Amino acid sequence: MEDIKINKDMYLGELMELKPEAAYLLMSYGMGCIGCPASQMETIEEACMVHGINLDKLMSDLERL
Repeated sequence: MEDIKINKDMYLGELMELKPEAAYLLMSYGMGCIGCPASQMETIEEACMVHGINLDKLMSDLERL
């Protein structure tokens, strides 16, 4: 199986398609909107800015999935 490289410019919807297990992590950070239509057009970095989340910490956690 191919190793999926997650990056800050990836859309949340794309992340959910490639790594559905990331949903639990994102929700633990307070991103309950991962299923909303905006998630299809919002990058991980943009979502962090909107929700006041530390991007580097989230990316580090996502890379461990």
